[in-house]
Amino acid sequence: MDPDGAQWVPVTPLAPDIAALKDLLLRMASLSEGMVQRSVRALVERDDELARAAMAEDDRLDQLEKEIDESSMTLLTKAPLAGQLRLIIVVLKITRDLERIGDESTTIARRAIELGREPQLKPYMDIPRMTELATAMLREALDAFVLGDTALAREIIPRDKQVDALNRQLHRELASYMIEAPANISRCLHLMTISKSLERIADHAKNIAEEAVYLYEAKDIRHSGRA
Repeated sequence: MDPDGAQWVPVTPLAPDIAALKDLLLRMASLSEGMVQRSVRALVERDDELARAAMAEDDRLDQLEKEIDESSMTLLTKAPLAGQLRLIIVVLKITRDLERIGDESTTIARRAIELGREPQLKPYMDIPRMTELATAMLREALDAFVLGDTALAREIIPRDKQVDALNRQLHRELASYMIEAPANISRCLHLMTISKSLERIADHAKNIAEEAVYLYEAKDIRHSGRA
């Protein structure tokens, strides 16, 4: 249904080009999720090489962003129908979120290397849990985008609050560590930065879910306070 309906339907002759655009986006999504997973694994396993490998993937992510931008600009010159135009706009927005997820993953990897130079401050349980929640949100938001499943997209959005709560809880715990011993401050600040990066990754996943709703229902639910 187009332009006022809830569903985008591919229409020739743009359909093959749009399919290629979506394929590029999904490749970028897979790469960004992998960066998150590897950077956190590098932290937990104290593996500097894995951290550097995650950081090195940021260049490929940036290249995919450029390819998507170029393909989108080409499609826009072909005067797409309203539904197709909406899809192109959503792809561009999701691309920005994926690129920022890559940036946050790079931050985590850098901090993991710094933390690997000092004794481990505490067992890492909360950070892997935040990672699990954030990456599940990301995967499912992309599924909602691909499948046109706005019910799934709406279900993802409030889960961001779980990650926010874990971030606040960890920050409180780390603040107490810093008060107890100034020697803990450096490690605590690194862990706070990692936690905040994971909270932001969940925010980006939430953004993608909101864009999926916009694509298929033509409703902008951002800042609405409801899914």
